Amino acid sequence: VRIWEIPEGGLKRNMTEAVLELYGHSRRVGLVEWHPTANNILFSAGYDYKVLIWNLDIGEPVKMIDCHTDVILCMSFNTDGSLLATTCKDKKLRVVEPRSGRVLQEASCKNHRVNRVVFLGSTKRLLTTGVSRWNTRQIALWDQEDLAMPLIEEEIDGLSGLLFPFYDADTHMLYLAGKGDGNIRYYEIGSEKPYLSYLMEFRSPAPQKGLGVMPKYGLDVSACEVFRFYKLVTLKGLIEPISMIVPRRSETYQEDIYPMTPGTEPALTPDEWLSGVNRDPILVSLKEGYKKTSKIVFKAPVREKKSVVVNGIDLLENVPPRTENELLRMFFRQQDEIRRLKEELSQKDIRIRQLQLELKNLRNSPKNN
Repeated sequence: VRIWEIPEGGLKRNMTEAVLELYGHSRRVGLVEWHPTANNILFSAGYDYKVLIWNLDIGEPVKMIDCHTDVILCMSFNTDGSLLATTCKDKKLRVVEPRSGRVLQEASCKNHRVNRVVFLGSTKRLLTTGVSRWNTRQIALWDQEDLAMPLIEEEIDGLSGLLFPFYDADTHMLYLAGKGDGNIRYYEIGSEKPYLSYLMEFRSPAPQKGLGVMPKYGLDVSACEVFRFYKLVTLKGLIEPISMIVPRRSETYQEDIYPMTPGTEPALTPDEWLSGVNRDPILVSLKEGYKKTSKIVFKAPVREKKSVVVNGIDLLENVPPRTENELLRMFFRQQDEIRRLKEELSQKDIRIRQLQLELKNLRNSPKNN
């Protein structure tokens, strides 16, 4: 995992050197997520089926979650970061207590193969997107305290691309964007049945490969903009902004669509969170236009350690292969290494003989006599 610091005023040139490099996963890293309330706490999930919790103040992993049996597909936090929801390739949805790594709830999703998960703010509900047994795209709503059965399941369409869920806790809006198509559907989430109310759909002929989201404090409040996507269009090689705007004529501040919202100020230090403290995010008002009050300067720790030990296990030493392909790759690498070492050894033997002959010739030369 690499940590980059964007300079004040944005990028002026290509950046090639990271502020900090974090070594701990034995296989490639698939996901990274910042903790929503604690400063400098980062979660990373790798293809070694582990989730590492990093304290960037020291540049080391401080906890390891090792309850998954396959590749982790998605991670999502609740509002205060006390719970972590994960979806996994083993077709299971889990709610985990991140500091202890204890699985609080687990759902085996046979009829609804989960891909993505998102916590629906502080409603104590989860929403997952996935595939039904008939290979249609589907969403499911769950109670975070009881994952035995979903509250509702709803089929979306028969397309094959992933569905990316985005939730706006301020307006209780859920956005569903399909990978490989240009559609973004949006729903309103309610506390009572039917829970999901379909509103409308944004359509575009340009297919999206992925989407990023502008934080609330970066939106145009004067235009009643409530959500902004940054859509990756690989066919055209561009990133396209898509704004969701509430059509209102009034130019005054709309308090009902802009309640107090989380800002950039962390609510906890890393040590406080690791010791067991939970705290809601620090809220800011967007009425006067968001102004960042303090600049938190990140100082990368100096690291020289080569081994990474978490829970008494060195994560980078003696990693066993998990699949047949990995075993074959490791075998061929070792065969190449043995062949190279044998050639090196034979060359050194020849060089030793040459040196011995030269030494003998020097001893027998007339000058020495």
